[in-house]
Amino acid sequence: MEKCRIVFSGSGGQGIITASIILAEAAVLHENMTAVQSQFYGPEARGGATRSDVIISYTQINYPKVIQPNVLVCLTQQAYNKFYPIIRPGGLLITDSRFVEIEKKVDAQHKELPMYRTVMDKIGKPIVFNICMLGAIIVLADLVKPASIMKVLETRIPSNFLEINSSALDLGIKLAEEYKS
Repeated sequence: MEKCRIVFSGSGGQGIITASIILAEAAVLHENMTAVQSQFYGPEARGGATRSDVIISYTQINYPKVIQPNVLVCLTQQAYNKFYPIIRPGGLLITDSRFVEIEKKVDAQHKELPMYRTVMDKIGKPIVFNICMLGAIIVLADLVKPASIMKVLETRIPSNFLEINSSALDLGIKLAEEYKS
């Protein structure tokens, strides 16, 4: 992987920013890569539009904003409607089947995963939806190892939440492997 440009999009409260920070830290601290992460919020505290850009590279990164992402993650209909035109032709579009209905065809590989439903069915707490999504992304886009994500989680979250986050990460990985082909 020379470079991967990722746009995470959704709404405030879904953990988009947290997931993007964890990914960037995993790449830098545990995979010997360079990464930048930036974030954009809507005016609302929760429920407003949220976007986070992550660039991961083995070489120097000269510009921190993602213009045409290789990977676009849309976790709400509003995010999809706003960002689907920016995906790089041939890129990877990842959506959650509960929150996003594809209305326009894009020149990208599309993976529609039941991430939220799986988290609620298996764990019952939506707070780890973002970690499930992160597990799916790292497999589908071949970004970093799951162990690198877990190392970051161990430093960022209280120890009594590690097991639930580890379970969510595993759910995302399994979903991605199921939908990869």
